[in-house]
Amino acid sequence: MNEAFAPLPLGRRPEGRTLVTASWVVGHKDGSHRLLQNGEVVFENGEILFVGHRFSGDVARRIDFGNALISPGLIDLDALSDLDTTILGIDNHPGWAKGRVWPRSYVKAGPYEMYSQEELAFQKRFAFGQLLLNGITTAAPIASLFYREWGETAAEFDAAADAAGELGLRVYLSPAYRSGGMVLEKRGEIVPVFDEERGLQGLADAIAYIERQTGRHGDLVRGVLAPDRVETSTLRLLQRTDAAARDLGVKFRLHMAQGTMEVDTVRKLHGSTAPVWLAKAGLLSDRLIAPHATNATEEDLALYAANGVSIVHCPLVSSRGGSTLNSFSACRKRGINIAMGTDTAPADMLMNLLVGLITCRINDRAPDQVRSADLFDAATLGGARALGRPDLGHLSPGARADIAVFDLDDTIMAPSIDPITTLVTGGSGKVTRAVFVDGRVSMLDRKLAGIDMEKARVQAQAQYDRLIAKYPERSWANAPVSEIFSPSYPIEVDAHG
Repeated sequence: MNEAFAPLPLGRRPEGRTLVTASWVVGHKDGSHRLLQNGEVVFENGEILFVGHRFSGDVARRIDFGNALISPGLIDLDALSDLDTTILGIDNHPGWAKGRVWPRSYVKAGPYEMYSQEELAFQKRFAFGQLLLNGITTAAPIASLFYREWGETAAEFDAAADAAGELGLRVYLSPAYRSGGMVLEKRGEIVPVFDEERGLQGLADAIAYIERQTGRHGDLVRGVLAPDRVETSTLRLLQRTDAAARDLGVKFRLHMAQGTMEVDTVRKLHGSTAPVWLAKAGLLSDRLIAPHATNATEEDLALYAANGVSIVHCPLVSSRGGSTLNSFSACRKRGINIAMGTDTAPADMLMNLLVGLITCRINDRAPDQVRSADLFDAATLGGARALGRPDLGHLSPGARADIAVFDLDDTIMAPSIDPITTLVTGGSGKVTRAVFVDGRVSMLDRKLAGIDMEKARVQAQAQYDRLIAKYPERSWANAPVSEIFSPSYPIEVDAHG
């Protein structure tokens, strides 16, 4: 990286105009991305002033990133914000016996918080750091409620807002809530239980949080309502959520059409799929952001398209569990807006784009229905459309200066004439060299302001180990950890160590 004039200040917004250049820049024209060879981007006070060649104005600093791609920052609308527990189910089955659903014995004993408020606050900060290291500049966090007493708390999200402001990440926040949960009654039999008033109180807390936090940290913090899952939501809760989203001018995210347990439960409760149920209640609109759609029927997808619902596609976590969006290209042809999410560890959006490309081509049984650029669009323009943010997801004058710089000289990258194809098919979040959020230098050369990720990794592992030790309390028959999560191969220990 060659610097001229003033250097970049990590953790702060540079004073005066900053010009960044590289071998490739993703510009924007007539509503779509354009590639600029040896292009330049100029920004000041968090706003992009110029994208093109040979800027003629004065600048305070000029940074040449060399053989790299200067890109819009990636947008993650299902961003993991805790310590990932989905990876525990990759090789450990069946899921109902592995602590993913509360057994009745645990419910009777009284569910409790398995992390302290301090641990939850740390996890948000650690997760936000991981997002920035992977070129993600805007995130709507998601966390599991399986190990919670019920829903998320305003206190932990107050801490999350402060972490986002200190690290320099654009976030859409509010505590998740629910009016029900799934309970394991006996081997393999999972039933919903409801406490609607508790869900309505959670919604009230989320509304108050959004009213209090929106616009903080230089407008990096905004709100999104987050009822947890459709099968754990009552109609009254969703009706009030939709009304609150309209009144607050925010979106609401609801996981649905994502798994067989949900589909079967909703059919038993309401006699249809979740999208059909919501459509009959008038609750499908462009306010709704809906991960994951992997179990959506043709009727469901037609309703999404007709009502402006955005899908959040999380191909890595879905395909690891044996399901896919069928298909990315078919949803695009219907006119459905597709955004992207990571929803698991690693928080590697580039890896998700590759898995999304592969699974779409397998589902389509053809390579010509989807291109690398289509996935890249979803991670940038699609996320911005879902949020209703025309000033995000692209690099053009007037847009916010949310920028990611990806190294094309990294040894893991193959030679290529096209940087987008190279990045999607052979890249990784590890090639992210710099991240600017609202013009602030949030990450530079794998360093973050406000957190030492190497030390944080040790702390995260210690918290995770303590959580795993508690799994027998909320697993079927209270089996020991060694049976719940058996090792890939037998473990031998040093008897004298």
